[in-house]
Amino acid sequence: MDESPQEITSLVGREVYSNNGVFVGEIEDVRLNLDTEVVNGLALGELNSELFKQHATGRKGVIIPYRWVRAVGDVVLVNDIVERLKGTEEGEEEAAV
Repeated sequence: MDESPQEITSLVGREVYSNNGVFVGEIEDVRLNLDTEVVNGLALGELNSELFKQHATGRKGVIIPYRWVRAVGDVVLVNDIVERLKGTEEGEEEAAV
């Protein structure tokens, strides 16, 4: 397995899925902290309209925190938190345990 560093631009164009396999969007850009030289967010476009329809702001993308990223390969996997957006939109409440 090649673990050599990759250029940040190699992320652009990759599809983003939740760890449950739901398409979230496509990476259009990355957000960097130039002082620490660390990626701290991913700018997504071509969004899954079902996930973000209630959060429509008239814009065509969102920035998700890089801390949500679980794995980077041919696609990028993120925590299922974005799917919870859809659940709260539909009025579903998590059952109290």
